[in-house]
Amino acid sequence: MLDGQQRTISIGEYVNGDFSLNDYFFHNLTKEEQDQILNYELMIYFCEGTDKERLDWFKTINIAGEKLTDQELRNAAYTDSWLSDAKLKFSKTSCAAYLLANDGGSLLKGSPIRQEYLETALSWTNNGAVAGYMAKQQHDKNANELWPYFQDVIAWVRKTFPNYRKEMASVHWGELYNKVKDKKLNAKKLETEVEELMKDEDVTKKSGIYPYFNPR
Repeated sequence: MLDGQQRTISIGEYVNGDFSLNDYFFHNLTKEEQDQILNYELMIYFCEGTDKERLDWFKTINIAGEKLTDQELRNAAYTDSWLSDAKLKFSKTSCAAYLLANDGGSLLKGSPIRQEYLETALSWTNNGAVAGYMAKQQHDKNANELWPYFQDVIAWVRKTFPNYRKEMASVHWGELYNKVKDKKLNAKKLETEVEELMKDEDVTKKSGIYPYFNPR
């Protein structure tokens, strides 16, 4: 879909009963009101063209609105069943990735619906080469490998650094996880060292404390 995806999804989610509007869920409406929604005619244009042409159209259609993020543009270029499956976990309001990363304190910055959670997960899993990873996976049937990896990263962070601090949201956890996941770390000792550096006035970038303890 070149434009209107969020609005189309919102209509479907409302009819499905996922949220209320002015304290009314879809099932609370009268039959007449429900029919007004279900029978509403949408203006839809079907476009044909090459992948490049569709990407160019996508950019043109969206240029008048809010500036597209790099990941939104990548999504337009590498659309297929793999991306659709990945977006179920990483690209919806209160999606599974958002709930997991914010359970006990936020470990990520950004917005799922602006594709920043998806971009982060893809960057972590392929050492920053997001487009390259998407190009390889584009025509896969699902994104089953991405979600377990993301879960492993978050679980490792919570276990290794159990005392949450707001600075943790700025750490590139996937990069740290990829380097030290197989090393045995003493969480209690790490917490003592982190606490000392947090109190040090000479340490101006507090989020840099966590990767500083990367075993060399």
